[in-house]
Amino acid sequence: MSLNLRQIEVFRAIMLTQSITGASQLLHVSQPAVSRLLSYIETRVGFVLFERIKGRLYATPEARQLFQEVETVYKGVQRINQSINDLVEKRSLALRLCCSPSLSQTLAPKALAMLGSRYPEARILLDTKNMADMINALLTQEFEFGISIQPIEHPNLECLPIYESPLNVAVPPGHKLAESSMLTVEDIAQERYIAYGLDTPLGILLDMVFRSQGIEIRPAVEVRHTHTACALVQNGAGVAIIDGLSVNGRSWPSIVTRPLAPHTVITICAVYSKFHPLSMIGRELLALLLGNTTYKELVSAR
Repeated sequence: MSLNLRQIEVFRAIMLTQSITGASQLLHVSQPAVSRLLSYIETRVGFVLFERIKGRLYATPEARQLFQEVETVYKGVQRINQSINDLVEKRSLALRLCCSPSLSQTLAPKALAMLGSRYPEARILLDTKNMADMINALLTQEFEFGISIQPIEHPNLECLPIYESPLNVAVPPGHKLAESSMLTVEDIAQERYIAYGLDTPLGILLDMVFRSQGIEIRPAVEVRHTHTACALVQNGAGVAIIDGLSVNGRSWPSIVTRPLAPHTVITICAVYSKFHPLSMIGRELLALLLGNTTYKELVSAR
């Protein structure tokens, strides 16, 4: 049986406050009114939403599952209301940006800082996404712009290479490998190696690199993101292969990096919909990332 918006609102208020009293205060209605509506809602749906134990309400598994769907709807409503406010107040400068997790502590913050200095009134949302989620977020226009650590091939998405980041070997301070000017995959195979999952872009690429050299490596630790690998290296847990942007800046001051042989790069790409024009601030970010002098300063800053 279906529920109307008011009934859904009452259910949500009870889930948020875990009490009739809290829900009545949140909704500015009387407690008896909330109790009556809850009884009606449970009758309407045909199953129990809350267990009453010693005067307290405890959500059933069915209620928790329903609440997840309700929250999805409410987040959509919040986005609609925010868009209305932006239109009314003429705050047209808004950007929803997603990026690969390994870029969230280096490239993306620096680019957005420079963008924010030019457009201080802009409202920017930044989130991290793996490749599959990034594709879906861009196709549905949940996000306008993406920065990926590898090219994305999709007929409805534009993917422009913006930077090639060489892979380096990261070792702890004082490690014997730090004495070399360049490190090979054979060198790494002798050490405690921090690897990436084979369901990650970097994990897939590095698996190909090791196989091309005839090396089968057994990782000591497996992670998903380069900043996790950097934290492990800095604490002496092993050695890792990372892209140049992961250690750009001062996030990992103790890590020593050396070029990897064979020379391998990852291609950082800007990604957006082919069928939805970029906003003004989106176009400005794209221009910033497409290899002009400002961008080269950005990726080389330390």
